Amino acid sequence: MHTTPRPLLTQSWLDLAFVHWAVDPADITPLLPAGTVPDTLDGATYVGLVAFRMHRVGWFRLPGVPYLGTFPETNVRLYTVDASGRRGVVFRSLDASRLIPVAIARTFLRLPYLWSRMSISRSADTISYHSRRRWPGPRGAHSRLTIRLGEEIEEPTALEHFLTARWGMHSSFFGRPMYLPNTHPRWPLHRAELIECHENLVTAAGLPEPCGTPASVLYSPGVPVRFGRPARPGGTPAPAREAAFASEANLLPER
Repeated sequence: MHTTPRPLLTQSWLDLAFVHWAVDPADITPLLPAGTVPDTLDGATYVGLVAFRMHRVGWFRLPGVPYLGTFPETNVRLYTVDASGRRGVVFRSLDASRLIPVAIARTFLRLPYLWSRMSISRSADTISYHSRRRWPGPRGAHSRLTIRLGEEIEEPTALEHFLTARWGMHSSFFGRPMYLPNTHPRWPLHRAELIECHENLVTAAGLPEPCGTPASVLYSPGVPVRFGRPARPGGTPAPAREAAFASEANLLPER
C-alpha cells in the first residue's frame, strides 16, 4: 500500500470524465518542463481533457474546506517521464470555478489555474460538464462535455492503465523542475460513451486541435487523494510499469 504520512494537500476527485486523444510526441515536447520527455505507449502519447468535481481541498492534516475547497474543475493534461523513471502528468491548464483557490494555486504553486464559470449536472447515467473561462484568458475558452456511463471495468487495458495510473505531477517552480507525488486507491473505472464534445480548451492550451474519435473515454466515481512534499529532480527512481500496476492493485482507500 502506498502511503503519504505527512501530506501537503488532501482532497477528493469525484465524478470524473476522462477523454483522451492520441498526439504525436513531437508536438508536445516543446511544451514540457525541463527534465521530462513525453511518456509513450506503443509510440504514441496522449492529451487528456479531464472534467470532475474537486471535493474538500485541505492543507496538511487539517480538515478539507467545504465551500472554497469544493468546486468543478476541468484540466488539459499531458503524460511525461523524467530521468529517474517517474511517470506523471503535466497540466497545461486547470479551469476551476472558485477564484480564491485559483489565485492561491497560481501564486504559491505556480500552476496554470484559471477562473471559469462551471457546472456539472447528472440525469440517470448521463453526466454533463460545462465550463467557460473568465480570467485570465483567453476569455471565453470553453468546454461542453456529455458522457453516458457504461460497464464497470474489472481489468483495465494497457492504455486505460497508462492514462489513469499516474502517481505524480511534473512542473517547474521558479524555473526549477518539480515533481509532486500523490497517492490514492486504485481507480474504479467505467467505460463511457461521448455524447457531446464542444471545446477549445485543448487549443487554448497551445496544443493541436484534437482530430477524430477519442482514443479513450472513461468515467470514475472518484477517489480520495493525498499529495506529498515536492521531490528533488534526482529522487528515487520509479518502479517499472508492471511493478507499479501490481502496487496499484493493492491500494486501499486513504482515511
